[in-house]
Amino acid sequence: MTRKKDPRTARLPVPAGELPPFTPVPRQYVRHDGWTPERQIAFIEALADTGSVEAACKAVDMSQAGAYNLRRQPGAESFRKAWQAALGLGVALVEDVVMHRALNGVEEPLYSYGRLIGTRRRYNDRLLMFILRNRTPERFADGKRVSGMGGLNAVGQMELERVKKQWRAEWETEQRNVPPAEIRASIDRKIEEIRLRLEREHAAKWAMLSAETRAAWDAFTALRDRDLDTIKAHPDLRRNLTRGPFSTTPEPRAPRTEWTVMDDDFGKA
Repeated sequence: MTRKKDPRTARLPVPAGELPPFTPVPRQYVRHDGWTPERQIAFIEALADTGSVEAACKAVDMSQAGAYNLRRQPGAESFRKAWQAALGLGVALVEDVVMHRALNGVEEPLYSYGRLIGTRRRYNDRLLMFILRNRTPERFADGKRVSGMGGLNAVGQMELERVKKQWRAEWETEQRNVPPAEIRASIDRKIEEIRLRLEREHAAKWAMLSAETRAAWDAFTALRDRDLDTIKAHPDLRRNLTRGPFSTTPEPRAPRTEWTVMDDDFGKA
């Protein structure tokens, strides 16, 4: 099998001495197209250069599944430590690239009617603030502080939101597990509170009336109940009459507006 050319020349090399030395994972069978010690070293170097397992695997022309399988093999302890160290260097490189873009912007082409007419430089203030909150949270954390922790950086904010969602889910689960009897008792308490509030409001409004008006109302209700008892009124009629007299005259309805095509100057020039 013929290997492709290693594309690592397109990457920025990690300075010598930054990667810790490690012992390659011993292999039961040595194959020229497998994870040889040289290829393992090249993979770790590419991982430190790019910060991406996928890119590092492409750099040595190996699969990601093979890389993770190698990581799990016996005797891979040193390889795993080197992997983590390389990822740390890769993330630092990505941070530097992002900081450069945030400070210096990104040049974008400008088109007009499909033709390139020039370029412009776009700056991302949100990206810059994200980096500042991560690197110096004590100064750029929107003044949000947690007791004993200082300002939360972006990662801390994400963790706080995750914990809040977890607490919310636990609370909702507890609510779903409330016994039906307790739910009914809670509903009954709320209904009783509403009834007492309405009674207090009614008593306050009734107290605003004069003694003469209250006496007249009592006389009216006594006569009404007497008449209803005489005719042996149905309970529905009794309930309706407690609302007061009914109007036999229908309410006037607003005249309807009828539109014709001529109202919109139909047919005029």
